[in-house]
Amino acid sequence: MRLLVTGGAGYIGSVVAAQLLEAGHDVTVLDDLSTGHADAVPAGARFVEGDIAEAPLDGVEAVLHFAAKSLVGESVEFPERYWANNLGGTLKLLDAMRAAGVDRIVFSSTAAVYGNPESSPILESAPTRPVNPYGASKLAVDTALTTFAALYGLGAVSLRYFNVGGAYQTFRERHAIETHLIPNVLKVAAGEKQDVSIFGTDYPTPDGTCVRDYIHVADLAQAHLLALQACTPGEHRVYNLGNGTGFSVKQVVEVCREVTGHPIPAVVGPRREGDPAILVASSDKIQRELGWKPVHSSIEEIVRDAWTALV
Repeated sequence: MRLLVTGGAGYIGSVVAAQLLEAGHDVTVLDDLSTGHADAVPAGARFVEGDIAEAPLDGVEAVLHFAAKSLVGESVEFPERYWANNLGGTLKLLDAMRAAGVDRIVFSSTAAVYGNPESSPILESAPTRPVNPYGASKLAVDTALTTFAALYGLGAVSLRYFNVGGAYQTFRERHAIETHLIPNVLKVAAGEKQDVSIFGTDYPTPDGTCVRDYIHVADLAQAHLLALQACTPGEHRVYNLGNGTGFSVKQVVEVCREVTGHPIPAVVGPRREGDPAILVASSDKIQRELGWKPVHSSIEEIVRDAWTALV
């Protein structure tokens, strides 16, 4: 298939683009490089540097849409940027797809649409109550996809990620502002930071620190290939993507120490406002309907792959 990958110079988009090429697809990457990296575009993909409003859709059969702003803190400080980019940009893309006759899209959504969940593991049927503009803008796109599917016959699949880690070949996390736990811990081991912060040790969890679900980026990418095949005209499907197992902040730090051989000093501070104690996904639906299953499910492998790509 001829495919357009928006945001394909970013961490997850580049891995998906690489796996699409390996599967024999014809891939064009569109990225404005505001957060992505030109050298992350896989060899064999055509690269177009530009805004999502300029999406090159001639001859394209489906879109995999990763282009978005994704910093929770920034979304609270500058919500207008998130509404304009994440929702406004996607609406422009959907209109351009309609005009070009492109009727399939796989959308990079987020577990942030659930806000502070009432129970764990989280099902796709859980209430969607985002607590920040980032999550709200992604949920609004999901709503738009449902509408476009019903009105215009669009075939859409939204994949709601939890925490993504690891690396694939040379493709790894490289964020100018890093908010994710594993890369921040590994930066200490690499000598780029003095210590790692642990926010709260008094949560109702086995060791008192927050528990999160981590998924390997290679497994995540495979889910996108399956979702592409599952795009059905007139349907908008939603799937959670996660490991189904939670790991605490202390567990992740300890695994990073073991993998790197570095002591990794940790500084304990107070809780951050709005941090739920436990966020773990139920991926039963996508496993049942699309046959997806995480292969690289151990936190040790996720950390080891991220560390190997870093050093």
